Amino acid sequence: MNRRSILFVILMTASFFIINEWFYNRSKPATMAATSAVTAVEEAAPPRLPEIPSSGTIQSEKLYLLETPYQQLVFSTAGGSLAEINLPLSTTSKESLVKPIRFDQIIQKDYPANARFPLSNYFTLENGSVVEKSPTDEGGYYPLIRRSLAGQGTQALSALPARLRALATFDRDDPTHTLQFKVTRFEPTRIEMECSESGRKITKIFSLPSNPDEAPYCFDLTVRVEGDSRGLETASGVPEVELISGSSSPIVKYRAMKGNKPAVQVVKLPDQSASYSSVAAEWISNSNGFLGILMQPLDSSGSGFTIQQVPGALDPSRLTLIDAQHGLYPAKKYPGYEISIPVKRGSESSVRIFAGPYSATLFKQLDTHFQDPTTGISPGFSDAISLQGWFTFISEPFAKFLLLIMRGFYAITGSWGFSIILLTVVLRAMLYPLNAWSISASLKMQQLGPEVKAIQARYQKDPKRAQLETVALYRERKVNPLTGCLPILIQLPFLIAMFDLLKSTFSLRGASFIPGWIPNLTAPDILFSWSYPLPFFGNSFHLLPFILGGAMWLQQNLSAAMPKDPKQMTDQQRQQRAMGNIMVVVFTVMFYQFPSGLNLYWLSSMLLGMLQQWWMQRAMRGKAPHLTLRKG
Repeated sequence: MNRRSILFVILMTASFFIINEWFYNRSKPATMAATSAVTAVEEAAPPRLPEIPSSGTIQSEKLYLLETPYQQLVFSTAGGSLAEINLPLSTTSKESLVKPIRFDQIIQKDYPANARFPLSNYFTLENGSVVEKSPTDEGGYYPLIRRSLAGQGTQALSALPARLRALATFDRDDPTHTLQFKVTRFEPTRIEMECSESGRKITKIFSLPSNPDEAPYCFDLTVRVEGDSRGLETASGVPEVELISGSSSPIVKYRAMKGNKPAVQVVKLPDQSASYSSVAAEWISNSNGFLGILMQPLDSSGSGFTIQQVPGALDPSRLTLIDAQHGLYPAKKYPGYEISIPVKRGSESSVRIFAGPYSATLFKQLDTHFQDPTTGISPGFSDAISLQGWFTFISEPFAKFLLLIMRGFYAITGSWGFSIILLTVVLRAMLYPLNAWSISASLKMQQLGPEVKAIQARYQKDPKRAQLETVALYRERKVNPLTGCLPILIQLPFLIAMFDLLKSTFSLRGASFIPGWIPNLTAPDILFSWSYPLPFFGNSFHLLPFILGGAMWLQQNLSAAMPKDPKQMTDQQRQQRAMGNIMVVVFTVMFYQFPSGLNLYWLSSMLLGMLQQWWMQRAMRGKAPHLTLRKG
């Protein structure tokens, strides 16, 4: 591959990844999750967030705990809200789909006060009696929504306002005022709260399924208003931050009817807030990409919803605790988004809530379970899953194909890491003829090396003539210098698709390949770490990108077949070696923060390519034709 070919490959590959990440992480465009779109009127809505208390807890607040094998729900009398939605990790509950990740381990080890679940004293049921308990467990849960952060002693480092908690009910015209509820009924699968003020009575009923295995991570909320219900809204809460390649990717979607067919729309995330008052949504999803909250009105509870950006300083993520003295994860870098829906005017409105992992298998189960028996129509929760990336219109078909193969291998091996490696074997086998053709062309280019060198020596004083003669030689021998680029360009859509899969597929989140080195395929590998963040490296060393760079360097030397003595190299060969070294550095730097699964995929594909190249070189050895130097 000549210098122009190498430069072309570098630019194409780097451009795909850089543009994909830059545009997606900054603009978060409203891409479609279905072929048809929903036309909605987006209206500006004024921010209505309260100031955060500096310390302490909400006055006279009481917390009540209900649990299933899939959820730990901490209800608060402040706003009739859920102060915490904690998901048991797979190490705590065998039914749970949520695997622990590195951030869970760091919080538990270095910040144990924030690894308590629940975070504060709470009431629960024991033998039919209500008893008050203190938090004793540390770790074992994932906080689905952002919650208060614990400081020293009994003081809160940041006390989360009731207005920002999940399913809080508030007055749109006075959002700083907290509606105070009292619990009137508390049972293993049901809790009721009442609030009487401003000439109205509000009753909130949370109902958990009697058999959680039929509808995991689901429960129902019923709101009953006696009196004036104008201005009342119920909020979704703000999902916790999930990082992919160092950045978070919150996603808000809704499903609504267009004509006689449902369509799903991804909402453009606002700088402050926006109102979609004309949208009668069948459900609204608020997720961090892997996990989130989905709200499905079960009646005509009024149309429209409002989305509002929540500054990270007002509702900080647990990540801000980690190396806070060095500003490793500054709160302002991670804003969240909250969805609020109006409370129905009249007697009663009900909403089905899903709060858990966005797993394709799980959503398929829920779609079947909640399917309308009379019409056969399912809620379509599966459409809440998004393939993340700017180039999804290109990568989505490739991503579905890759995931299908990977799931087949996972069913056999039980390891997503081995599934990725075996996937590269399948792809290499599929592309074997194309790669063989490209390698054959590259070997022919190497065989023409002496003739090219002779031409350059003959026309040393006339570079343009030398170039024309070289092109004529390639044309005569039917060799195209760009042929070597074609297989790499063919593989680019698969590479981008694998990257998008690792950002979007819940099954891969927390999937370990080599414990102690590659604990999570959706995050960079970690050989060792340290406390003080360094430029480029951060606070951990990732080995896979350097192995990838070393493999690329070996591949360059294997394919180039250059003289060992640099003095015998032509100018083109020197430039080719320099460009090859630049390519190695670019890929190593670019892939350093990428998921380990992507590095594993590209490394496996490259090693198989090197094996094929070595085999073909060995087969063609001794078959090189006699070279006749051209006479000018």
